[in-house]
Amino acid sequence: MGQQALHIFQNCIPLFQVLSDNHRQSILLMLSERGKMTVNEITEQSSLSRPAISHHLKLLLEKGLISVEQKGTQRYYSASLQSSVAMLKELVAALEEECI
Repeated sequence: MGQQALHIFQNCIPLFQVLSDNHRQSILLMLSERGKMTVNEITEQSSLSRPAISHHLKLLLEKGLISVEQKGTQRYYSASLQSSVAMLKELVAALEEECI
């Protein structure tokens, strides 16, 4: 594997790790499809508890896959995939160039 592809791959590992969980995948897809949602709205659509949803949201937020906006007492979460998708596209391009 080329050095650039390896470097990009290593940068993507935290993204792959956070996306390896089925519940986080579901939350991310829900936010992508429905737009801004509160923790309570997400919990209503899930079999998970509110604390579990909050934990998953925290992990997604830390990796930049979602963003949060405060409106009054409510926090609205939404998908924020641009930078992650760009990183994955960069990985695919490097793999195509250096490894195929």
